[in-house]
Amino acid sequence: MSTELMFLLVGVALLLGAGGGFLFHRYQTNRVIQGKQSEAQRITEHAQAEAREIELKARDESLRIRDSSEAEASRRREELSREDDRLQRRRQELDDRLERLETREQAVNKRQSTLDKQANEIEQKQAEVVQELERVSQMTRDEAKAQLLGEVEKEARADMVRIIRQIEEEAEAEGERRARELVADAIQRVASDHVSAVTVSVVPLPSDDMKGRIIGRNGRNIRAFEQEAGVDVIVDDTPEAVTISCFDSVRREIARRSMEKLVLDGRIHPAQIEKTVQQVREEVDQLIVEEGENAAYEAGVHGLHPEIVKKLGRLKFRTSYGQNQLAHAIESAQLAGVIAAELGANVESSKAGGLLHDLGKAMDHEVEGTHAALGAEFARRHGVAANIVNMIASHHHEVEQESVEAVIVESADAISGARPGARRESLEDYLKRVRALEDTANDFQGVVESYALQAGREIRVIVKPEDIDDLEATRLARNIAKKIEEGMQYPGQIKVTVIRETRAVDYAK
Repeated sequence: MSTELMFLLVGVALLLGAGGGFLFHRYQTNRVIQGKQSEAQRITEHAQAEAREIELKARDESLRIRDSSEAEASRRREELSREDDRLQRRRQELDDRLERLETREQAVNKRQSTLDKQANEIEQKQAEVVQELERVSQMTRDEAKAQLLGEVEKEARADMVRIIRQIEEEAEAEGERRARELVADAIQRVASDHVSAVTVSVVPLPSDDMKGRIIGRNGRNIRAFEQEAGVDVIVDDTPEAVTISCFDSVRREIARRSMEKLVLDGRIHPAQIEKTVQQVREEVDQLIVEEGENAAYEAGVHGLHPEIVKKLGRLKFRTSYGQNQLAHAIESAQLAGVIAAELGANVESSKAGGLLHDLGKAMDHEVEGTHAALGAEFARRHGVAANIVNMIASHHHEVEQESVEAVIVESADAISGARPGARRESLEDYLKRVRALEDTANDFQGVVESYALQAGREIRVIVKPEDIDDLEATRLARNIAKKIEEGMQYPGQIKVTVIRETRAVDYAK
């Protein structure tokens, strides 16, 4: 076979292969296209079905919304219709009310015009009546007014006296009740024992033979004792006792203790007397300091100068009207604290003032001056506060009281001294005070007689009824009480009663 034929056969074979491949590829392509078209058609049909379903749902939803909107609109139209009806009724009611108000205003205007006319007629009649009254009474309006005012003033003065008396009685009753409660509570909470006042001390002896040893040979022992202790020793017929007399209570206490020690020891001679008295003097000085410290502690007052504490302790051996002065100072401090607490005042200052108010009594026999002034000056020189110094100086009104605490201290001092059993008072002093009380009342004009009652705690004054009226009687009672306050010193309070009476006397014959 030739080469050309081979090439020809190969070319034919290639052409046949290429044509077959082309036909096969075309066949595959057509199958793919047909598959895609079928898939596209299926998708299209599915999409159309879903679109129709969505369209149906949308149509149903739109129908539902339309029905709901129409129902809401219908409900709103009904509400608007009802509101419109209500407004129409309200408008009609307002129109009716306005019409009634206009009618009432017309009626009021008509009545006012009628009243004005009647008022004018009344004024004319009143003027005619006034003129007729002036003609009949032969007095002008001003004269009648003056006479009427006089009568009214007279009645008003009588009513004023009655009201003043009633108010004073109520205030006095309430004040007395509250003061009684306060004072009774204070006294009950700070009650203390009564101590008798003495100027002598009695020393018991084991036997009467001891009296000779106390006197000594030619009286040397008793003279040495009296000179060293500064007291008087009385050896009389009193069995188994000697009496020590001295105005200074501290020296008397030193002498009493010294005598007891000498009697107990049995060795009585001038040297032993001097030694014993000196030893006891030191013991009493220490006792005075301890008593002052105990008093300050018991009264609740702290921070006092040692010299003040020492002077305070000396009051242990001082009495006034039978009342121990240190006990009185402690009691006054406690009373002042109670009263200050009840009244809302300074409790600490009141206690200090009450404790120290009689401090001058521990030295008033040594220097000149009142115990209030001496105590205030001593306290001032030892650093006591100025307000407390004023309480000490003013508790007997020798200087002006500068605080309510000073008044409280004065009241506490009076309560402590005036409580039952606290002090003794001599008959002579009592009679002088009662006589001075009656003389004070008799000095006033219009007073007929005056009588002091209830141990000088009340005075009854009888006045002339033609000279003193009811209002003047009230003023007289107040003036007498004020003069008693200014001119007399007394514990507690004094009741002043003015008696005015009119007596009509006739005789049957």
